[in-house]
Amino acid sequence: MIIMAVDYGKSRTGLAICDKKEILPFPIGIIEEKNMEILCEKIKEKIKESKAELVVIGLPKNMDGTLGESAKNAKKLGEKLKSKIDININFWDERKTTVTAHEYLNQTNTRGKKRKSIIDAVSATIILQNYLDYRSKNRV
Repeated sequence: MIIMAVDYGKSRTGLAICDKKEILPFPIGIIEEKNMEILCEKIKEKIKESKAELVVIGLPKNMDGTLGESAKNAKKLGEKLKSKIDININFWDERKTTVTAHEYLNQTNTRGKKRKSIIDAVSATIILQNYLDYRSKNRV
């Protein structure tokens, strides 16, 4: 199944997708958009282009597991997106994903503007990898 991951941010939203066999997730870019309605339309187009069959939206829970403002905004994005597309949307706990993405970019010595332009797509890829690992282990 082709699955798309979304790492929602106030200014930039990262996207990643996997192959049909759910083996390899890879970043497909970012969308720079602050207006949630327009962002949903742009994500919808990416879903159509990639023929995604499922969308996973990162849910940035607080460390204690509660939902803060960012998580509530991610839920709102999911609700708006669900009203525009006819595929399932799942939420995935993304705690520490951005930290891990920064560590990966440190290892590759990616700095400056390039780092800023890809961090969200890398985060989406990590969210998707974690989700694929879960599906693989739990035969979902």
